[in-house]
Amino acid sequence: MLFYEVKITYQRQTGENTPSSVKETYLVEGLTIADVESRLMEELRPYMFGETEVPSCKKAQFYDILPSTDGDRWFKARVEMITIEDSGKEKRKGVSILVGAATIDDAMKNLLKQLSQVDCEVVSIARSPILDVLRAI
Repeated sequence: MLFYEVKITYQRQTGENTPSSVKETYLVEGLTIADVESRLMEELRPYMFGETEVPSCKKAQFYDILPSTDGDRWFKARVEMITIEDSGKEKRKGVSILVGAATIDDAMKNLLKQLSQVDCEVVSIARSPILDVLRAI
């Protein structure tokens, strides 16, 4: 299965009587773009009113996804994995990891805990626009 980063625009009922237009980003697991869009529409159907548009749906390249039960935000970390080749030369490979947490400090702690046994360097970590991750059933 692949993960797709899907941006969706739709009318959502807010606390007031009038719906408002929202733009949201989700990470959805699926086989095809059509499958992913269908799953996302089904998930959001109870909240949707009026027109819906999916302006972007692209493959996401994450080395790993680290969910958290303590937070509802997602952070994207850029990490360099370090290996030593047979010749003794150091080789670095940059990867992206999606980390769930309540705050950026918690995200860094979660990331370092998961990577404690790996020779790597965290290059950057920032809040991601992704609201939720929908895994295949």
